Amino acid sequence: MEATGGDGKAPGGPRVLVVGGGIAGLGAAQRLCGHPAFPHLRVLEATARAGGRIRSERGFGGVVEVGAHWIHGPSRGNPVFQLAAEYGLLGEKALSEENQLVETGGHVGLPCVSYASSGVRVSLQLVAEMATLFYGLIDQSREFLQAAETPAPSVGQYLKEAIRRHVAGWTEDEETRKLKLAVLSAFFNLECCVSGTHSLDLVALAPFGEYTVLPGLDCTFAEGYQGLTNCMVASLPEDTLVFEKPVKTIHWNGAFQEAAFPGETFPVSVECEDGDRFPAHHVIVTVPLGFLKEHLDTFFDPPLPAEKAEAIRKVGFGTNNKIFLEFEEPFWEPDCQLIQLVWEDTSPLEDPTLTLRDAWFRKLIGFVVLPAFGSVHVLCGFIAGLESEFMETLSDEEVLLCLTQVLRRVTGNPRLPAPKSVLRSRWHSAPYTRGSYSYVAVGSTGDDLDLLAQPLPADGTDAQLQVLFAGEATHRTFYSTTHGALLSGWREADRLLGLWAPQAQQPRPRL
Repeated sequence: MEATGGDGKAPGGPRVLVVGGGIAGLGAAQRLCGHPAFPHLRVLEATARAGGRIRSERGFGGVVEVGAHWIHGPSRGNPVFQLAAEYGLLGEKALSEENQLVETGGHVGLPCVSYASSGVRVSLQLVAEMATLFYGLIDQSREFLQAAETPAPSVGQYLKEAIRRHVAGWTEDEETRKLKLAVLSAFFNLECCVSGTHSLDLVALAPFGEYTVLPGLDCTFAEGYQGLTNCMVASLPEDTLVFEKPVKTIHWNGAFQEAAFPGETFPVSVECEDGDRFPAHHVIVTVPLGFLKEHLDTFFDPPLPAEKAEAIRKVGFGTNNKIFLEFEEPFWEPDCQLIQLVWEDTSPLEDPTLTLRDAWFRKLIGFVVLPAFGSVHVLCGFIAGLESEFMETLSDEEVLLCLTQVLRRVTGNPRLPAPKSVLRSRWHSAPYTRGSYSYVAVGSTGDDLDLLAQPLPADGTDAQLQVLFAGEATHRTFYSTTHGALLSGWREADRLLGLWAPQAQQPRPRL
């Protein structure tokens, strides 16, 4: 097959297709559109909107983040922070030097109130003691990257074995010991949300420390995270984005001819669900790993090389959903930012015995208090794993009723007014997403993330860079993050710039 590299064999410049209009796809498109070597670029987006897993919705009289919530590690090394600052989307506090220097270790702050399932408040001193223990062990579990062997295959098993040793030294009465374990169980649930997994037993221990935490106190967008992707879309030439254009199959390593381009041969032909076909010299695939897992057997023709397909199967991809509850009046203190829920009959050392239907809500970590929208008060609950996926199958009424009962129970107030309304994410059910974000699962390593990022054909012969891969799951140290996704889009754009315009000045630093 003829080469279609930078040898002038693509009249008028190469035709590039980006599959997926999330931040990785938009980042790649923005970088390439800024260069004269790429006059023919299209972004095919399956849905009616750009942004992917960045999704801000008008609700409750304000903006709520159905998808990505925070800029994690907003500091100089974070390209999402830098881009948001350039577009003028961040407040003074987020931009302050002081904020950028805060080292959180990637850990969530302590709750302002901790409610137990018996209707009493848990001592914040006891919660802080368990947080110190838990986060200390989490930090330890990041130290096995270079180890010849690990004491356990998963983060969960490592934590549980360490907690058993600690419990053996506890001298309190039985009731206090049980309460401590229940609080630790709540921290396990929280860490499941952070990692986007059903259980920490699924997260591989050895590569856990490869994930890199940037400095900076996590910040939000006052007008919504989607303002960032909207700005990126606005910077692209008109008609670059094609909406409601789901891709069915990427045919690659071929010699495709199209009537619209007489005499030209293309190595790639992208077939859409509606039957349309787009010929291309290069395709950058930015679809979520959950979608790739589900459509692995049909999305590529010929099929992916065996080791790349195996990496897609092995890397973890879980669900972390949000449930927003609107209240007429707050039942929490004015300065409260985080409400924790503790189920007193749970322990990280024991497997749950109840069915999902009877106990899905026990996986809820509690609620983040959103800034008030005028007279509207909103709590945002987080829930991960199979319980989160089960929650998606329920009606709004069922979720509202269940959480009203939960809140009345934990606050000890049987007459607590029910929330006025509920809004929630359903990332597992979303057909082009099928979950929230990736993690390095037991049986996989960072090498698998690198494998996901490798372009095709893999042998690097004449047929250069036909299919490229971007998205958060292709970034070895920033997987699961928007900044990882953005960097991956830039990385793949840079590959094509290196092929077609090797002398081009890179407009942004490679981080």
